Amino acid sequence: MNPILSLNDIQMHVQNLFQQEDFNSEPLELYAPIEYTLRLGGKRIRPVMLLASCQMFGGDIRQANNAAIGIEVFHNFTLLHDDLMDQSPLRRGQETVYRKWGANAAVLSGDAMLIMAYQYIVRQTGISPSDSILMFNTMAQEVMQGQQYDINFENRSDVTTEEYLDMIYLKTAALFNGALRLGAMIGHAPQEALPHLFQFGKHLGLAFQIQDDLLDTYGDLSSFGKQPGQDIRDNKKTMLLITALNQASETQQKRLKELISNNDTSEHKVRQVKAIYDSLNIPTTMENLINKHYTQAAEALNAIPVSDNYRQPLLQLMQELLHRAN
Repeated sequence: MNPILSLNDIQMHVQNLFQQEDFNSEPLELYAPIEYTLRLGGKRIRPVMLLASCQMFGGDIRQANNAAIGIEVFHNFTLLHDDLMDQSPLRRGQETVYRKWGANAAVLSGDAMLIMAYQYIVRQTGISPSDSILMFNTMAQEVMQGQQYDINFENRSDVTTEEYLDMIYLKTAALFNGALRLGAMIGHAPQEALPHLFQFGKHLGLAFQIQDDLLDTYGDLSSFGKQPGQDIRDNKKTMLLITALNQASETQQKRLKELISNNDTSEHKVRQVKAIYDSLNIPTTMENLINKHYTQAAEALNAIPVSDNYRQPLLQLMQELLHRAN
């Protein structure tokens, strides 16, 4: 029987995977942005989740390396296109591919990363390629649907809380669930565990994205790695904004709608929106909502029929995400 690895051991394993993997090839113009993106690091949350899920059901994480790399390459492909669509200047504190190499590179290198992700997934042993591709396709389509809803919402001022939660499930939580499900498939998880695993990924993903919204507005560049206030500049419909519109006075609501319906990208606009948020105590409301979803995630994880020591890495990961500053 394989020893149970700690969260730190799994994280180190993932870091070593990406240090050892060679993403360079020719033509340089296509692969340099890919190498750059995958060397920027990040927390590698999704491959860590995949391997921890695999181990939780008795699998050997060393047998899940291809799926772990594939899920991270897919995630980073979405970031290249996302940064282009949002015209974001920074990612993880560094220039985005779109800013450094241009829009064409963000599109073409991103497309190459999507293909690369599938190549890793089909090479994964322990599960049939047809099963892994079917699951991966479903997840990928959900992520694209979520991105489109996010774009659609930019031109609406009447987005409901339910619509927003559905959108962030697709855009963020579906990829968490995809990573968890792939790991569970490789670890040969019993069917009765899967509904609890799904609820864990769902609530963890919702908490993570609402927390991301909060950090985007109230974080700082040195810790968050992205330009603070970008969601406000882009008129994004976030949980902060939707909650503020629901709780605002008639005067505040009118002013918020004016601010989020123009193309102003100034710091003055960001400060005005934040002032309304502060007056409505939106940060505290968001923190309470984030904690609620983290609690629901923990309850779902604890309902999975495995011993506590197998659950521990995912519980630790959840705690790390809860207290993250970026």
